[in-house]
Amino acid sequence: MISMEDVRWKIEGKPNLSFVIIDFPSYILHFFVICLPLFMNPYQKKRRWKVFLLVFAIVIGTASVFYSDFFVKKMEREEAAQFKLWVTVAEQKMKMYDNEQLTPIYDMLKKNTKMDVIITKLDGSIYLWDGLDTTKTFYSTDESKTYDSLYFVRQLAKMKKQHPPAKMLGSEDQPLIAYYKDSFILTQLRFFPYIQLGVIGLFILAAYVAFSSARRAEQDQVWVGMAKETAHQLGTPISSLMAWVELMKSKFDAEDDPLIAEMQNDIHRLEIITDRFSKIGSKPILEDHVVFLVVKNFIDYFKIRTSDKINFVITGDNQVRAMLSIPLFDWVIENLLKNAANAIENEGTITVNIIENLTKEEVFIDVSDTGKGIPRSKFDTVFQPGYTTRKRGWGLGLSLTKRMVENYHSGQIYVKESELGKGTTFRIILKSSITYEPTTNTGFSRSV
Repeated sequence: MISMEDVRWKIEGKPNLSFVIIDFPSYILHFFVICLPLFMNPYQKKRRWKVFLLVFAIVIGTASVFYSDFFVKKMEREEAAQFKLWVTVAEQKMKMYDNEQLTPIYDMLKKNTKMDVIITKLDGSIYLWDGLDTTKTFYSTDESKTYDSLYFVRQLAKMKKQHPPAKMLGSEDQPLIAYYKDSFILTQLRFFPYIQLGVIGLFILAAYVAFSSARRAEQDQVWVGMAKETAHQLGTPISSLMAWVELMKSKFDAEDDPLIAEMQNDIHRLEIITDRFSKIGSKPILEDHVVFLVVKNFIDYFKIRTSDKINFVITGDNQVRAMLSIPLFDWVIENLLKNAANAIENEGTITVNIIENLTKEEVFIDVSDTGKGIPRSKFDTVFQPGYTTRKRGWGLGLSLTKRMVENYHSGQIYVKESELGKGTTFRIILKSSITYEPTTNTGFSRSV
């Protein structure tokens, strides 16, 4: 027959039995392992692919720009050669304007080298033009077309900016200056690579958003399925543990035994954890609670199951309220405290400071530790599922924490500050359930 001393020896002879019971769900989390690579951090691999794709996109974009620039310069040289031919043809035509046999030949050559050209006198006044808008004229006496001298002035200014002029001789050897501008095709070709890159960039952005949304929806379904399966799997052993405790209480008359009481507390804790998993994927019921009391109650439970070398401190506003789901919010605080405790190698302090932001009607919950700290480059990465710095960690705690804060409490969580070797501070932002109305005396008055 087993005596109460035997039971006490079996319990006390196995150090940290409370940790075994508390951390029992961690073994259930093996369900999640099938979704995580075993030999490599998936986010390092993902980051490599992002860098590779970014470099590949830059190479393609740079090659496209240089290739288009090659054609642009080639067309510029061809247009410059055509302009010289045009000037030669126009110059000969003006000198031999009375030769009826050569005029058709010159006209044909000029048509094949059609360009937008303006010819001016030495004083800068416009003398002739060709290839511009045929519905406009520079001469007010020409009633068959629209008089628009500013149009020609603007075109001339544009031509002067684009290309150097060419000197030529008109009839009776009159000195003239010819200007030309880029063709419409050349102008389009200059901007084509940038338009192309813009379209490709928009397409990539739209594809990235679409695939990210699809991947996030798929991840959510996986999270919900595995969480509910975990809750289901936990149900049977918890019921068995409850039956064993009741059997021990009745068989050994141990109703008031402190060890049995601690076991009951841990079993109750397992029931809460099961309830947490079952709530993932469902809309939790949020109730009005004093944030300070909720956090303090959990710290009182947590600190006796943590190393004596870690000191817990809770400070701040002890009256501010927020809409909380206690099982889920306790899970948030538990994950942050566990991470903080794991970051402290020897002795250290974990501080929870609760601050009320009157202006925005928000509650700030800062969880600080004196641990090893987080590199700034990892501030966002720590919330990604699968990321962990521990050999036996699954990298799920902070990812679940972020989901519970943002999806179920409509709040925010981020790394407020961290310094290597000195510690880290996580900040949770929740909407306060206390509203403030302006008063004539103090400026604000509370109403719950």
